[in-house]
Amino acid sequence: MQEFPVFDLGAFDSASGERRAELGQQVDAICRETGFLAITGHGVPQAIIDDLWSCATAFFDQSADVKNQVAAPYPGYPYGYLGPGSEALAKSKGVDTPPDLKESFNGGPLSVPDGLTDEDALSFCYAATIWPQEPPGFKQAWTSYYLQMENLAVRIMRLFANALKLPEMTFDAAVDKPISALRALNYPEQLVAPKANQLRAGAHSDYGSLTILLPQPGTEGLEIQMPDGTWRAVPPIEDAFIINIGDLMARWTNDRWVSTLHRVVNPKDPELARRRRQSFAFFHQPNWHQEIACLPTCRMENEKPKYEPVLSGPYLMSKFQSTVE
Repeated sequence: MQEFPVFDLGAFDSASGERRAELGQQVDAICRETGFLAITGHGVPQAIIDDLWSCATAFFDQSADVKNQVAAPYPGYPYGYLGPGSEALAKSKGVDTPPDLKESFNGGPLSVPDGLTDEDALSFCYAATIWPQEPPGFKQAWTSYYLQMENLAVRIMRLFANALKLPEMTFDAAVDKPISALRALNYPEQLVAPKANQLRAGAHSDYGSLTILLPQPGTEGLEIQMPDGTWRAVPPIEDAFIINIGDLMARWTNDRWVSTLHRVVNPKDPELARRRRQSFAFFHQPNWHQEIACLPTCRMENEKPKYEPVLSGPYLMSKFQSTVE
């Protein structure tokens, strides 16, 4: 990885035969090394992206009292506003750190599947999103972007199936009722020096199948841990989403693909520290009851899987709750 990998999803969608397989194997190589890549040719309309940027910025610009009107009602509730000091992501890896220097607004699935009766699913992943009244149009902008991310995630999962030499529709039934979440993240201006080991987002891996991250254009701070243990900055890439695989995809692939530790560091430049940083993170998660077990192309015929099967929803719930302050 001399340069951060950039993959043209539109070119893959239009390719066929040997060229399509070749592009899939490029993704397989990336996911074996770090599981992080930039996706261009994604087809998400810029107007939808711009609308959500405007609404999220306006939301975070409001006073703490106003934002707290849509705060999560109790620790562990997944949606609504989480203010500063609410989360320490490094704790999901067993590392005790001060709370992360960020605030967020969080929303879950847009509808509940017919016939779902699992109480844990209904109270956690399908809990109600607490929508703000201001700014006007926030819910509509959020919903439009969320739907685009759902569609993009399906396309990427088909790319992943190709990369794993599976039929491209392999994952479709596993993600037709996903329990994905969207987070708008705001890393405020740092007017006071951080505490020891306190970052904008502590080192962690994501929990699900894949994450679709949209950093604020031109901003830096995201770093990934390389195989040799060093940290490498993810550069700003124009008109691209940053994609990384999560813990469940690593389990699905028997660790053929890696769910890489990443973090958002504090700016070293005092001038940059006085600037906020924002991003959107869409955490794609397979259906609540989906069993995650080793895929057939990810182990030898007589090789034992590294992990026992887990269910997507309960696994996600346990990981999320470990980070809550």
